[in-house]
Order: sequence, then C-alpha cells, then structure tokens
Amino acid sequence: MNEKSFKYCIYEDGQEHMISELIWSVFSEFEAPDYSEKGVNTFKEFITPERLSDRINKDTLKVYCCFDEDILVGVLGIRKTAHISLLFVNKSHHRRGIAKELINIAITDIENFNPQVREITVNSSPYAVKIYEKLGFTATDNILEKDGIKYIPMIKCL
Repeated sequence: MNEKSFKYCIYEDGQEHMISELIWSVFSEFEAPDYSEKGVNTFKEFITPERLSDRINKDTLKVYCCFDEDILVGVLGIRKTAHISLLFVNKSHHRRGIAKELINIAITDIENFNPQVREITVNSSPYAVKIYEKLGFTATDNILEKDGIKYIPMIKCL
C-alpha cells in the first residue's frame, strides 16, 4: 500500500453504507470499550447509512473520504461549517497521515468558502485526544458526557 495511491474526495451518493461500515468497525475496536451501552447505541444510531445520507443531503454534514485503491480507509465529517463530527481511519492505515490530510483538505475548503471562520472544533473521544493534539487542537474543557457519549471539547485556530 503506497501513500501515493491514496485518493481524497468528497462523499458521493451511494457511499453511505461503506462509510457507516468503516466508522462502525473503527469505533467498535478503539472507542466502544470506553462507552456505556447507551453511548454505543447512541453512536450506532448516529452513523446509520440512512441518517448519514439524510444529514449529507440536507447540507448539515459534509463528508470527505480517503480511498486506497478502491477501499475506503478514512472518513472525515464536518458539520456546522467548522465542527468535526466524525474522523475515522482504518486500523491498517493508522499513522500514515490520512487524518491529517483529511483535516487539511477540510480546512482549505472552510477557508475558501467561509473566510470569516477562524477556528475548527471537535468533541474528541477520550481515545482520540492525543491524535487531535498532534494535529494542533487544544482541549477547552474536561471530559463531558451526553447520551452516553464521552468527549473532550477541543479547538484549533486557523
């Protein structure tokens, strides 16, 4: 697997099932162990193909994808103009710069379409805090919980 074979693109109709499957696979392995049953169920409902498609079609979620050949290996979802709501990379592709590149692509889009936006935010899972810190994000609060989902609010100035 060569990084040069990675293809980054915006979501296309019909990809919601593979996006949901990738997110669920990564979440189940790395994040679900830290969540209550309620949190796992809340997250699972949030990423169903139907709900993803609905949010994308209503322009409340913009999804960026990374493919290695024809295999989806990374996903980034942005909502509310500059809030990361989903960032997942397949285990076999961790530490290859995919999350960083997805965020850079999203930031470029944000800066082009909304030049007044000065920051990007995320509610990071406990698992991903160190990853976001490496990508330039800073925690703005301690761990919080809503509907069983544990998160740490973070921000990155643009």
